[in-house]
Amino acid sequence: MSVEGVWDLTIATPIGHIKPVIELRRDGGQFTGFTQGTGEQIPLEEVVVDGNQVTWKQAVTKPLRLNLVFNVTIDGDTLTGSSKAGRLPSSKVTGQRRVTT
Repeated sequence: MSVEGVWDLTIATPIGHIKPVIELRRDGGQFTGFTQGTGEQIPLEEVVVDGNQVTWKQAVTKPLRLNLVFNVTIDGDTLTGSSKAGRLPSSKVTGQRRVTT
């Protein structure tokens, strides 16, 4: 199963749930993508796909300025894992792939 697609995420943070949308795609031999939410679109950095494991980094400015590191596992159309911002505790990440018709 490919990791490519549009994913609706839920990140359970200490300040509440954040619901960004990410798009993962293959561009030549590398994976790229971006995230949208809280009024900004941010490119994903250092996207690494190893089987069904996906990691990436991104910098956000809303609701706080943070550098985030994601580590997720994809099982079919479901995504689970965590997001970490520096020394803050990890936040649980879940997601569903959008079905396109």
